[in-house]
Amino acid sequence: MNTNQAEQRIIRVIGHKNPDTDSICSAISYAYLKNQAGGGREHYEPRRAGEISRETAFVLNHFGEDVPRLSVDMRPIIADIDIRLEEGVDGQMSTRAAWQRMNERNISTLCVTDRNQNLLGLISLRDIANANMELFDTGVLAKAKTSYKNLLEVLDGEMLSGDADGFITTGHIHIGTSPEAMEALVRDGDLVMVTNRYEAQMCAIDYGAKCLVVCTGASVPALLIKRAEAAGCAVIKTQYDTYAAARLVSMAAPIEHFMLKKDVVTFNISTPVEEARKVMANLHHRYFPILDAEGRYCGMLSRRNMMNMHRKRVILVDHNEESQAVDGLEEAEILEIIDHHRLGTLETSGPVYFRNEPVGCTATIIYAMFQEQHVEIPKGIAGLLLSAILSDTLKFHSPTCTSLDRAAAEALAGICGEDIERYATKMFEAGEDLTGRTAEDLLYTDFKEFAIGDLSLSVGQGFFLSETNYERARELIRAYLPEALSHSSSDMVFYMLTSIPKQSTCLLFAGKGAEELVSGAFHIRTEGGMGMLPGVVSRKKQFIPPIRERILNPDQESA
Repeated sequence: MNTNQAEQRIIRVIGHKNPDTDSICSAISYAYLKNQAGGGREHYEPRRAGEISRETAFVLNHFGEDVPRLSVDMRPIIADIDIRLEEGVDGQMSTRAAWQRMNERNISTLCVTDRNQNLLGLISLRDIANANMELFDTGVLAKAKTSYKNLLEVLDGEMLSGDADGFITTGHIHIGTSPEAMEALVRDGDLVMVTNRYEAQMCAIDYGAKCLVVCTGASVPALLIKRAEAAGCAVIKTQYDTYAAARLVSMAAPIEHFMLKKDVVTFNISTPVEEARKVMANLHHRYFPILDAEGRYCGMLSRRNMMNMHRKRVILVDHNEESQAVDGLEEAEILEIIDHHRLGTLETSGPVYFRNEPVGCTATIIYAMFQEQHVEIPKGIAGLLLSAILSDTLKFHSPTCTSLDRAAAEALAGICGEDIERYATKMFEAGEDLTGRTAEDLLYTDFKEFAIGDLSLSVGQGFFLSETNYERARELIRAYLPEALSHSSSDMVFYMLTSIPKQSTCLLFAGKGAEELVSGAFHIRTEGGMGMLPGVVSRKKQFIPPIRERILNPDQESA
């Protein structure tokens, strides 16, 4: 479909749910690198799997970069299918014209629309067949308010008298075999088909016919036309014989009279394919109308179209855990993974390019890839990569930080013209600003889920320079955690309240067994859902490993 032709070439570069600065900045930077190095064959577009943090918003604004588009589900939708681009038809189209169009287009259903492509109904070959089999409904043309244009079209006729723009609104269809027969049958407003018998033609007019169809190409005297005009009777001449004309005339009725108007099953271009499949499985229709984002008709979908589905193509950055990935990823085609975390549970349907390095930030890996591919780094991209490294490594204070991270940050700072100390302070202060923020907002700003053994854990983290903000955040989160747990599918919820100046974390937690797990993993005293972790600032390297070890080996002493 037209709406999908451009989308088919898009490859989405996306980070994890509840994205942090590294996730967003790496997605933007890697998309830029791929577009520069790809030669224009594909278009790489950065996406985000959730709302950005205040820190990330500061970074993007500071370097003049747009917030990536939100993508929360990678499951295929109707827009990912090559639907049939069948134009809508006018409801005034005759049933014969609709039948001919279906034969020419090899389709059994047509969608009826107005001039603005608003869907009015649909007509199927079965509807036309049923209409044509209503042999005894001689009043169908009047009931359907049939236009004389339709009548002329189906009879391939010539209008000798009357208004071609008019409509048939009264009467029934009759064949005028003789004056005697017509006297008993014809009433005011009827349509009468006659041959070349002059007396039959005149009698039809005298008996009140509203339309006279002269068959077999018979001549029509000028006197009769004059008389018809005086009586307000339309006269149409056709080459068809009476039998053929009688078969055709009812097919002049407009399709809007027979079309399905209510309970029409439609899909939107954003409807998930799986949802559409379930609906289609319970219906006997062969074709279903598709509506665009504005609710206008844009094409048709059949079961055969489902075979031409294009899975979304995705590159993952800063994660390789299924629990942290955008929804529906199992139905997408993963092309690459660029990450600096441990190997997770994510599976792919085929081989992919996978780059995983033990550094403090995904942006450090992407910086190296710029160097390897000899692509110049613009000032804005350099600023994003620098921000990601400073954020993930806590300005080089995190135990995950390596010499490669520091060297990359220093080189990037030179490109974008930022002083690392001053800029990092501004960035962290922007991120910890609590103005107008709720406990829920704080908790989910940087929030990741982990599956360890039979347990599911959720861990949020916030970094603070200010002691005042640190204390305010602790009170907000501590009171909210039990409620957060009740709304979560996790067995336990943790929040790492990390002080950058003190290089320590106040751990808040909720959930059955959480207190025993924390005290056993870190050998600390806990009280009221809280415990202090001196020297712990990294969720990835200092918090999750001891927790995992304790869960998987509960009888062993943690190191």
